[in-house]
Amino acid sequence: MPLYMDDVVALRKQHPCGGDTWRVVRLGADIGLRCLTCGRRVLVRRSEVERDIKRFVERPLAPAD
Repeated sequence: MPLYMDDVVALRKQHPCGGDTWRVVRLGADIGLRCLTCGRRVLVRRSEVERDIKRFVERPLAPAD
């Protein structure tokens, strides 16, 4: 599943602050996510993020490959 910087995704599990929307801030083997409710930044394995994505809330224009 292609992920891009600044994608906003809703995950299946809520953050302890109650938010479930996250912005992608780092790409690689691990994905950096920033909670849009409290601003906390976490690093999660790519396989876990791809499995836990419920929907894309907002996607910037994808770069041409």
